[in-house]
Amino acid sequence: MIVADTSAWIDYVRGINALHTRLLDEELAHNRIITGDLIITEFLQGFRREKDYHAAKEIMQSLEYHDFVGKKIAFRSAQNFRILQRSGITVRKTIDVLIATFCIENGFELLHNDRDFDPMEEILGLQIKR
Repeated sequence: MIVADTSAWIDYVRGINALHTRLLDEELAHNRIITGDLIITEFLQGFRREKDYHAAKEIMQSLEYHDFVGKKIAFRSAQNFRILQRSGITVRKTIDVLIATFCIENGFELLHNDRDFDPMEEILGLQIKR
């Protein structure tokens, strides 16, 4: 099972042909994608047309769901944020640290197209789907 970040989903629905979108398509075919509150919110808020929103919502509803944030993940994410900061990394989006921490704590690989996750892989041990 893997988590597909919003960055991968956006490229996927835009029809971008890249390694991460091909991997997402392959994982979808085998029902190995996990989603959760943060990704659903980020992904669905980007649709302007009602038709596109409903199609994307159906995709999200078909996936295995997990709550990404709870007390344990919140505390651990704050700690990870501080570790990154002490390492000289400027975290641009707290939501990325929350998603990465969820993956780390649960042993899930992350599929993404967002350079902000690179230091999380190097410093925090985030596993990336390649």
